[in-house]
Amino acid sequence: GLDPAGPYFEGTPPEVRLDPSDANFVDVIHSNAAHFPAAGFGMYNTTGHLDFYPNGGTVMPGCNDLILEMKQGDFEAIIADATVLGGCHHSRSHEYYFESILYPTGYLGYPCETYKSFQEGDCFPCPPEGCPMMGHYADRFPDKLKRENQKYFLNTAADEPFAAWRQKVFIKLSGVKKTRGDINLVFYDTEGHTKEYEIANGDLTQGAVYTKYLDVEINPKNTTKIEFLWNKAIFSLLWTRLGAETVNIVHGED
Repeated sequence: GLDPAGPYFEGTPPEVRLDPSDANFVDVIHSNAAHFPAAGFGMYNTTGHLDFYPNGGTVMPGCNDLILEMKQGDFEAIIADATVLGGCHHSRSHEYYFESILYPTGYLGYPCETYKSFQEGDCFPCPPEGCPMMGHYADRFPDKLKRENQKYFLNTAADEPFAAWRQKVFIKLSGVKKTRGDINLVFYDTEGHTKEYEIANGDLTQGAVYTKYLDVEINPKNTTKIEFLWNKAIFSLLWTRLGAETVNIVHGED
């Protein structure tokens, strides 16, 4: 089910919509499941054996078409043409599926109650039974038929191939007792790609541990180097020094 329709199907009996009894394995990607008064073409409720909600399942990064607020009558007037409004979000589901064939480890879905909890890191790392992969390889998940009404969350990149690997970063600082600036990590891979991510900014303190969840667009298996950067604030003393006593990065299912 690639963003199965929500209007006129959300909340209806299983006989008239997609549900787990329709096949041996029903695999669903929700990409435009916005509720009124927002315009969304997809369904938010779980409707399969595995229900994936990339980026929360409603608004996809990289899509510039607006999800506007409107009246029920206005929405009904355009529902027949999904390209008028929200078409980019709606069509992301099949783009994710296509890219998942080429990047089989880049779409790990974490079981979680809400997208907010997922963003806050409450559902990381994967439970003992593991996590399923959104897209083409979802059917390889051993427990794919064991849980009902379970939502699986992940974040994607804004641009193709959309794959991202969730990582938890811990950094313990050393050096000066206190200064201002920001700390970034730069990831390098075997193909020469680089991605920079901010870990902390503002007041930085010696001995403090800074933790952040990142959705990195560099495949951990192809990572050649991770660079620690400290950018000093303009008015900091020239002789202040800051470093990393410990950098710990956890990714994937371990």
